[in-house]
Amino acid sequence: MRLLVTRPEPDASRQADKLRAMGHEPVLAPLMTIQPIPDASLQLEGAQALIVTSRNALRAIATRGKLEQARQLPLYAVGDATAREAAELGFRKIVAGPGTGEQLAVLIAGKVDPAKGPLVHLAGETLAFDLKSALQTKGFSIRQPVLYAAVPVEILPPQASGLLREGRLEGAIFMSPRTAAIFAALTAAEGAVTQASQLRCYCLSQAVAEALAPLGARVIVAPHPREEELLALIVG
Repeated sequence: MRLLVTRPEPDASRQADKLRAMGHEPVLAPLMTIQPIPDASLQLEGAQALIVTSRNALRAIATRGKLEQARQLPLYAVGDATAREAAELGFRKIVAGPGTGEQLAVLIAGKVDPAKGPLVHLAGETLAFDLKSALQTKGFSIRQPVLYAAVPVEILPPQASGLLREGRLEGAIFMSPRTAAIFAALTAAEGAVTQASQLRCYCLSQAVAEALAPLGARVIVAPHPREEELLALIVG
């Protein structure tokens, strides 16, 4: 199956490799670029633990002088993939969440004592879920340094646009509501909604699927928000 891969690099290339190993033909079309914010403070002083909801946040701190200090703290990761990335960077005390920010907030509220100090959510400029507010209502003090921006592309990559218009794409993979919304907006701007509506859209969560509603495309949603479960749904 010829599939559009829409997530930012380097994750787009990693996902493409997995698809090739499954016998599919990936078409790389990252719809956002990740831009680290170099002067952002990590705000680690006195913190009792870190929260990470994106591998991009981990990559952003990997080049900073405080990585070793960060490694000393327990880390709550949104899901298994983020937890694995943290382990590769040398973090030792890692708790993997069920896969979404909302579920991670519930897990943290059940395991962590707010009285033991602030939590630091290493965040991007745009968040799919307001984890800070969710935990503040439970009595937590949350620091939320913004370490990177995810900047949307202005047009579909030429190869992806051409294949879409010619009806030579069979599906597309969407890992976040924002990426799905960018795709819907770009196809509308380029007059390709009819072609996009014919795609099988593989979505990490129901929130991702809802962002594609303007296209009227067929959506297939992973039973749990894990990449492995999403890719397992791709047949043909």
